[in-house]
Amino acid sequence: QVQLTESGGDSVQAGGSLRLSCVVSGSTDKNYCVGWFRQVPGKEREGVATVYRGDDVTDYVIYHNDSMKDRFTIAQDNAKNSLSLQMNSLKPEDTAMYYCAAGHPFTFRGDLCGPAGATRFQYWGQGTQVTVSS
Repeated sequence: QVQLTESGGDSVQAGGSLRLSCVVSGSTDKNYCVGWFRQVPGKEREGVATVYRGDDVTDYVIYHNDSMKDRFTIAQDNAKNSLSLQMNSLKPEDTAMYYCAAGHPFTFRGDLCGPAGATRFQYWGQGTQVTVSS
């Protein structure tokens, strides 16, 4: 069983920054996909960025949205088995519940852990709320 614990959500004003963290614990596979998703009420869970973690490929990062790629940075700390999401220049439309997710490795359109949607991930954290006011 894999446990994911997010932290770092907060309320900020537009233009501000936040750093979300996710600690991955439990029985993970040697190689797996991990990443960040977000969701607002009434909408589908949206991918932010995903990373392939394995001993064969390093730092294989996929950003799911060009507008977020310019402002958000996903990073992993293998020693601490954690994942972070640095979010800069936040906008009110970034307001959402942010989730950390992990799952078995997959390839989507040639990319490891590509933007195939939330259903490819088996394990989820409880989420951390990010609210951006104008």
